[in-house]
Amino acid sequence: MPADWAEAAYFSKKTLQEWFADLLLRVQQLAEWTDDLETPVVLWLAGLFNPMSFLTAIMQVTSRAHQLPLDDICLKTDVRNSYSKEDFKAAEIGAYVNGFFLEGAAWEVARGDDQGYLVEMQPKVLHPELPVMHVTAIRRAEKVTTAMYECPVYVTSLRGPTYVFPASLQMESEDVPVSRWILAGVALLMSPE
Repeated sequence: MPADWAEAAYFSKKTLQEWFADLLLRVQQLAEWTDDLETPVVLWLAGLFNPMSFLTAIMQVTSRAHQLPLDDICLKTDVRNSYSKEDFKAAEIGAYVNGFFLEGAAWEVARGDDQGYLVEMQPKVLHPELPVMHVTAIRRAEKVTTAMYECPVYVTSLRGPTYVFPASLQMESEDVPVSRWILAGVALLMSPE
């Protein structure tokens, strides 16, 4: 991508051709959203130019609905057991989002209403896709930390300046040390190169 464009564009490590195709998908999502004037049932979060603004809006709506200070609210993420948008209806609270890819680990999909969990990376699968995630906002005091890995979410594998938010991902059990995933450099990416 030309340097002049990169200064004004969103973070990306794609070639110009891939970047342009990605840009068209983003514009298409926004056009469909504005046609209906309703949030999509499953939103491609990576397709937003500023995904953190959407997540902040989820926290603000919860804060106002329960008359809580925004500083006492944090995001809660639940990974569902489906990759298909058709399996979901509009979320009553929060939002269903997709477009996340794991780096340094894989995801074991569970059955029924059980939550899946992080597993070791599979050979030759660099960025496995994560199923649809339900993002809601809860009080910080209610946040579950047992058997959870606070996984950093980045826009690209560049990491650093592309940080968006921490997603709580279920581990197989509380016996698995969190350091296992930290040392593996496990992160969620919104745009695999």
